[in-house]
Amino acid sequence: MFDQFRGILGIAAMLLIVWGLSENRAMRPGWGWIAGALALQGVLALLIVRVPFIWDTVTLANEAVAAIERATLVGSSYMFGYLGGAELPFELKEGAQPPLVIAFQILPLVIVFSALAALLWHWGVLRWLVNGLSFLLRKSLGVSGVVGLSGGANMFLGVVESPLVVRAYFAKVSRAELFQIMVLAMSTISGAILILYATTLRQTVDDAVGHMISASLISLPAALLIAKMMVPGTKDDVATETGAADADAEDQADLKYESSIDAIVKGTMDGMQLFLAVIAIIMVVFALVSLTDQVLALLPLVGDEPLTLKRVFGWLFAPLMWSIGVPWAEAQAAGGLMGTKAVLNEYVAYLELAALPADTFGPRSLLIVTYALCGVANLASVGLLVSTIGTLCPERRAEAAGLGMKSWIAGNIATAMTGAWIGLVTFGS
Repeated sequence: MFDQFRGILGIAAMLLIVWGLSENRAMRPGWGWIAGALALQGVLALLIVRVPFIWDTVTLANEAVAAIERATLVGSSYMFGYLGGAELPFELKEGAQPPLVIAFQILPLVIVFSALAALLWHWGVLRWLVNGLSFLLRKSLGVSGVVGLSGGANMFLGVVESPLVVRAYFAKVSRAELFQIMVLAMSTISGAILILYATTLRQTVDDAVGHMISASLISLPAALLIAKMMVPGTKDDVATETGAADADAEDQADLKYESSIDAIVKGTMDGMQLFLAVIAIIMVVFALVSLTDQVLALLPLVGDEPLTLKRVFGWLFAPLMWSIGVPWAEAQAAGGLMGTKAVLNEYVAYLELAALPADTFGPRSLLIVTYALCGVANLASVGLLVSTIGTLCPERRAEAAGLGMKSWIAGNIATAMTGAWIGLVTFGS
């Protein structure tokens, strides 16, 4: 029973930490607003995960992703042969599994979905969804139009593309609003990355696509709550409306396409850049982890085993994972994944999660960990987000850089809070 409701303790502790890190503790949001933001997270978690009709609606995305995956395999098979998923030109040994080459069978999904997203943006479908979600955020949490628009965009666009939607307002937003935009980007994952991660976890987490979608939705109010507590602004700040809430995203020149073909071509090129970036990052991260483990192996054994980066992360982050509802017996493994996500890369953490023995986590702990990892708040993303904002609005570069590490902390706390809420509404071991 204590495991079930320990997430309340974790949420309270995280809010206390956020308040302690606040730039202006006296200017925190009102208690009513804080309670409302927490209630919204709880209601979203209950509705999405526990109401069968809503969950069935969300998980319809699994069928769409399966269709995109099948279509992508047609293209990757043609280009890469059996490495890309085509029929094997040889017989496997008895009991052997067909080779799964991530770079040729899973990562091409990023390219295909990027092209589809650009096409849907050009047709107005994604713009309608972004503006709709922006409207809901503004009405439920009272955020400014620019912040609402950014929150809506982050559900569908990446950490580089989403700032383009509000590029025209970066010079006008207050420091508090700028921080909210940054934390929203850190606390969610975009559509292309969502499909990539869900495909990686399909054998580990049932209905992974639905869980990824619900994780980003629940993290939106968490991100805004934490951002407003850490950088609450001053009495002189004025919320930036300037028509951003009702702006047609097509007016943003950086996300305008001349035709459907132009959208497909540009979307494909953007997806290709992301495809190569993911390959490069994963290669470098695994190499750096290996080098670190080799150095740690030179130190004295701890518990008759050599030190590894994953063990160190497990010790550091185990208390956090325990506080959000993971049993202590599983907390070190969960902490290792959370540390990998926060410091290195969330995709590496999901790859490690998919490779763990099936009995590492119970069903409830598995969901808590899956949700807690669902965000791009890692050190590389800090540099990427700051450089993107600095490029789009050079006069805010220094301010964005000063808020970079704060947004990293806030983003990780937001996703951990989402994991805690999932633990509270999911029953069982």
